[in-house]
This record gives sequence, structure tokens and C-alpha cells, in this order.
Amino acid sequence: MEREIKTLGKADYVLLTDDGIFPNNPRLPLLKYSGVLKPAGDDPASVFEKCFHAHRWVGSWRNGVYGMHHYHSTAHEVLGVYRGSAVVQLGGEQGVQVEVAAGDVVVVPAGVAHKRLRSSPDFAVVGAYPQGQHWDMCYGREGERPGTDHNVSRVFTPETDPVYGGEGPLLQLWSGPSHG
Repeated sequence: MEREIKTLGKADYVLLTDDGIFPNNPRLPLLKYSGVLKPAGDDPASVFEKCFHAHRWVGSWRNGVYGMHHYHSTAHEVLGVYRGSAVVQLGGEQGVQVEVAAGDVVVVPAGVAHKRLRSSPDFAVVGAYPQGQHWDMCYGREGERPGTDHNVSRVFTPETDPVYGGEGPLLQLWSGPSHG
């Protein structure tokens, strides 16, 4: 599994491939935008919700990140940290550990396992999905694959970046065949 974190402009990214348990995503790298939004005021989550919705990433929710490996085979997911900090493991047990803090945004491609390893007591995120995509919950259990692999291969690339809209690293990194 490739695990080298690279940088393109405003984003750190890593391509997380199949680890034998989780399909991860052989085509689309995971993206992290550090300190890209400034949560403020009485409702810091709304900063993320408004940004994501404006760029057609919808179905938003507020919570944390599960403390168990899971993934979505039918949708990409964006996570915006509006409070606290955490270390999240991405790509399964052999994947990468990434520190996130208030203001960070992580774009998780369909198939990529994610899990909270540890967090501050106040850690909270806003999650959302590209318009037209509907998430499922998968856990790397026996029998999920090859069905989930098929699902992941069919998830369409969103038309917009959840932070930068019609511009941005997602559109650059998710449109071409190479991520090297």
C-alpha cells in the first residue's frame, strides 16, 4: 500500500490502495486541507455546512469520527473539523495516521477506511457527501467484498471541490490517471 503523503498547492494527499481487508481507493487520493476554514461564533459548525452546501456537498451531519474502522462504498465523504483535535487512521491498520484540528477539512474517497484513534474531549466534525451520492456503512467484514469493490468503482467523481468549488486540488487530483 502506498502511504507517502504528498502536497499539491493547498492540499496534502495520499493514495491508499487495497490492504486485503479494505478496498480503499486505487484511483482517488485522500485529501487534507489544513486550517482552510475558520470556525467561529456561537455555531462554528455552520461555517463548514455553508461552505460544503454552497459547493453541492450535502446531507450534512454533526458528530465525531467512529472509533472503529469503517468506510462508505457508495459515496465520497468530506469531514470538516469545527472543534478540537484528533488523530485519525486512514486506510486500515497499515494506513496512515493523520492529525486534524479545528479548521481542517479531509476528503475521504469512497472505499477508504477511517477511524478515530484519539481525540480531545471537544472534538467534533461536520460530514457531507457530493450531491446525488448516498452513503452506506461498511466495516471490512467477511462477505462485504467483492460487492463493495464494485460499488466503489461506480462512485462518480464530484463536479466540485467541497471547499474551493469549481477550482481546487480535488478537481486536479481526481481528474487525471496519475497521482505521482
